[in-house]
Amino acid sequence: MDKPQEEMQEVGFFGIYKESVKTILLWKKLFTQITLTFILPMSFIFLAHIVIAEIIDWKIEVDEEKLYRRGGENNHLYHKLSSEWIGYWIFRLIYMSFLLLFSLLSTAAIVYTIAAAYSGDEVTFKKVLKIVPKVWKRLALTFLWTYFGFFIYNVVTGVVFFIWATTTTDSTFAVVVFYILLAMYFIGFIYITVIWQLASVVTVLESSYGLKAMMKGNALIKGKRWLSWFVFFGLYCIFVGILIVFYLFVWYGFLGVVLGLVCVFLLMNLFLLGYVVQTMLYLVCKSYHREPIDKMGLSSQLGGYLGEFEPTFKVNKDIQLGQPQVQV
Repeated sequence: MDKPQEEMQEVGFFGIYKESVKTILLWKKLFTQITLTFILPMSFIFLAHIVIAEIIDWKIEVDEEKLYRRGGENNHLYHKLSSEWIGYWIFRLIYMSFLLLFSLLSTAAIVYTIAAAYSGDEVTFKKVLKIVPKVWKRLALTFLWTYFGFFIYNVVTGVVFFIWATTTTDSTFAVVVFYILLAMYFIGFIYITVIWQLASVVTVLESSYGLKAMMKGNALIKGKRWLSWFVFFGLYCIFVGILIVFYLFVWYGFLGVVLGLVCVFLLMNLFLLGYVVQTMLYLVCKSYHREPIDKMGLSSQLGGYLGEFEPTFKVNKDIQLGQPQVQV
């Protein structure tokens, strides 16, 4: 992150990855501590849940088949199956809660680290641990709005696909339409993800959070939409590749265990890169819109989390880092 902010707007697809990797290597010790504390558990939980969910699904399918063969009249098997479904959804709820928690903690830690380094403040792991509990609630509210956005998007998509399924016939044209709709859904899904990632950075560094942070994230990517999309599309491709390897080889004895650990390592580093990339993309978009980040103001705002200064967003909710302040 050795480029002046005014030059960040010129950073392209590969440049964002390059600057992200350089930043990680520059603060290797601190990022390693953050990764081992927050991102490694998240990666392990994510992959472990796949294995556990597969086992639970298999047991449910077996019991459902037994119940079907017996005409659904076996009360013991019926209650066992009901308990398995309840256990499955409790497991999913616990998994999602922990995954979300570690994701929010990782976002808070990494965004703060990069911002503090950018402002010239001394950054230590001890400071990062103090920051995280004070930011994650704001991030959680931003996530809830994002989740609501994804929910509405998926409902609308479901309606569109239902109309397609009920109004088309089995023809080549119908298949082509299906793949076009699928591609459009995937493009929209990544687009919302980009807004969420930028909104998360805005939540940590600016006064906005929740819906306002989402709106600010959407405004920031104007002019950089395709760059933003392709940057996260690249990360998604690597993510899918890791999952494919995990699904194909995780069940194969000792080899599966070894490859499973390799997948945890790769996923951990991918998550780390993704969190740094979202902050770099934020800096690129701010530079493109000519919204200067005042390092002194940023330092004061970050210091507010630690109680060193009064946070800017508590003094005046209209103050934004990208808006020059008028001296009176």
